[in-house]
Amino acid sequence: MRVINRSERDCSKGESSYVRGSLLGSLTAFAIASGALGLPGIANPAVAASAATPAPAKKDPCGDTKSKWAHLQCQEYTSSAPGDEYFGRMKISYLGIDNTFKDGVISAGAYTTDERLISKLRFADEALQRWAAKYPGDPQLPRAYFLGVQVFRKVYTEPGQNTAWQYMQVLVHNYPTTYFGKTIKASVAKGFTEHWVAAALPCPTPLPRGVKPETTPSATATPSPAPGQPSVEIITPPCVQPTPTPSPEPTISASPSPTPSPEPTISASPSPTTTPHRDKT
Repeated sequence: MRVINRSERDCSKGESSYVRGSLLGSLTAFAIASGALGLPGIANPAVAASAATPAPAKKDPCGDTKSKWAHLQCQEYTSSAPGDEYFGRMKISYLGIDNTFKDGVISAGAYTTDERLISKLRFADEALQRWAAKYPGDPQLPRAYFLGVQVFRKVYTEPGQNTAWQYMQVLVHNYPTTYFGKTIKASVAKGFTEHWVAAALPCPTPLPRGVKPETTPSATATPSPAPGQPSVEIITPPCVQPTPTPSPEPTISASPSPTPSPEPTISASPSPTTTPHRDKT
């Protein structure tokens, strides 16, 4: 029988430990590669752990409020546009939008078709759309839409009247519980009529004496509006008298000025010669 000494026994233990370590490292590398390649039947422990971990819940900024009223005030504050944020191409704040609409109501008078005023209102409308898109829960939006209705209903053009009707629909459907939504809903229930001012046409040329005008068919009546749509009233302005073409003024040719006749030259007459007198002796 062979006797194994201590040195041989230690060598055999080292070889077995090396084999076990190599085998474990190979299996670990194969598992990682299998998980990365997505081989079926082999799950990646890191991926499974990350999938099992739930996403952190978003913290409610108004969750620490003590009452419902405080919670509502906090929500309105967090969803409001700051006063120093500007919207649209003209960079108008929400206060500037309200002021533009208020000034437009005064400047328009009973109605208006002034392009200078309409241009300002268009810029304010663009800023309002940008504001509503970024802060849809802003509690100041109903007031801005209401002021927009007041001014655009005085703009007697088709785009202006359509904008007023669009603002009214936004108030009725998106803000029905607000004061402005209730006021506009009552106004829509009574009926809303759009007013368009047609383009002025030149006045007809008067016919010569004895010529009868041809009979023209009567204008087609405005059709009744569809259910839920406003009626339209087209205002025809007075005709414009054509500007008479000025007749050319006759050119007056300058008549030649008469040539003055030369004055006759007066020759000096010779003075008489005095003859000497002889003394008589």
